[in-house]
Amino acid sequence: MKDNDIRFKRILLKLSGEALMGDKSYGIDPDVLKAVAGEIREVHLRGVETAIVIGGGNIFRGLNSSEYGMGRAPADHMGMLATVINALALGEALNALGSETRIMSAIDMHKIAEPFIRKRAISHIKKGRIVILGAGTGNPFFSTDTAAALRAMEIEADVLLKATKVNGVYESDPERDPKIKPFLKLTYQDYLEKGLKVMDMTAVTLAMGQGLPIIVFNLRQRKNILKVVMGQKVGTIISGEG
Repeated sequence: MKDNDIRFKRILLKLSGEALMGDKSYGIDPDVLKAVAGEIREVHLRGVETAIVIGGGNIFRGLNSSEYGMGRAPADHMGMLATVINALALGEALNALGSETRIMSAIDMHKIAEPFIRKRAISHIKKGRIVILGAGTGNPFFSTDTAAALRAMEIEADVLLKATKVNGVYESDPERDPKIKPFLKLTYQDYLEKGLKVMDMTAVTLAMGQGLPIIVFNLRQRKNILKVVMGQKVGTIISGEG
């Protein structure tokens, strides 16, 4: 693969917190963290301007608030803090590999991370830094998928890459039906009408409003991020085209 084959110059990569968990039931697997950082660095070294939105489900999920006897809003705030922990961990893993990073947060915590300011984020990206965006949108009741769509549009990304543990978007659960194959392409409207679950509907609706393409792919297969940015047929493309 040659650098001039790059299809997307600027990407927003959405990572779930679970992507850092590996086979553990909780927290961060150091080996997985290093492997994910290595994949991101390889793409960045090809000249791809890179921003990342990371979730916190490996530490705490606001959607599970009822299990703890608390309201959704404070539970979502706890989830936002979990995303910042993951952002710091990923930032340090990338730094250890020689990449320059900036952690930006939607919640003001100036001793830990920079506040998210759109023009500052774009400036960091243009200077060759990997920007890692924590704390979601800074608001309860909004998922990190929605934060990823929002931030992708704010930083003028060419594409939103949604990293998952499966090979794309399926009609039904591929773990229950291993013979089912993922869609190669979907329009935004198809995705919404079918009620598919890989990415929440608010995020897809936001992307549809601005014509932001989404590619859903399997992070567990090595070099898949690089293959996607090189335009290879990996995962499912959700866009305005059938």
